[in-house]
Amino acid sequence: MKGNIYPDLIRVLYTNLKFEGNNLVSHVKGVDMEITYDMWTAVAGLKYSGLRINKGKLGVVEDFNKVQYYKSCLKNQNIQVRTCSVGGLRLDERLLALIVTWILTARGSNHFVLTKEDLVYIFCIMKKIRINWIHIIKEHMQKAMRLSDYHYPYDVLISKFLLYFEVNLEDETSELVKSTQELNNGSLSKMGFTKIGGKWISKDGDVGASSSAAADLEEGEHADDMDFQHEDQPETHQDAGPSAGAGNQEDGMPTMSSFGR
Repeated sequence: MKGNIYPDLIRVLYTNLKFEGNNLVSHVKGVDMEITYDMWTAVAGLKYSGLRINKGKLGVVEDFNKVQYYKSCLKNQNIQVRTCSVGGLRLDERLLALIVTWILTARGSNHFVLTKEDLVYIFCIMKKIRINWIHIIKEHMQKAMRLSDYHYPYDVLISKFLLYFEVNLEDETSELVKSTQELNNGSLSKMGFTKIGGKWISKDGDVGASSSAAADLEEGEHADDMDFQHEDQPETHQDAGPSAGAGNQEDGMPTMSSFGR
């Protein structure tokens, strides 16, 4: 998603946000907003179907083994696992981990360590198991209301809902989000991958999942939904994260994150 975002109105929406039945309800500038399943489809192209994943409830993957699956995603599967961190993952899984922790279920800190739910998302995406993203986003928005470090996620999506409900946006502070999430060759190189024979492989020779479109990224080509800024810190301390599409940055962390920018 691209377009204008309205930081002040996004805060108002979250401040007034309630959950009534299956719908999200809020009130912004005199407009009552009740977001139904049909509106999710109209605005974001999402349908209420697929696997509903909650903490402690993993649906059809109840027997999911976090450590076992994590080890299967590693470039070196013979190492002893103490923490499920992003650093040692193969290219495809690592890119998905960054998408999950920075965009789809963005959090304010600790993007380098993967939770069981993070790994289930990666597993489902890799196996093409449909995920109920409406359910996931609603749960995440509810969590953001309780935890201050979540910084009001899904700012582009919420701004689209403001437009859908025809909230008066005149004289409101806005910021234009263009292609904020860009993945390029420099990003992959800083993640420890190099391009050999037209394929992206790890610098230690591991080819990962060669069938992935991400692994075949060509020079100058970028994925529309990813943009990673890399810090100068060693990879073992902090992984690459997306640039902030709006708001100020504090200690290198974005004040907002978006769904599907």
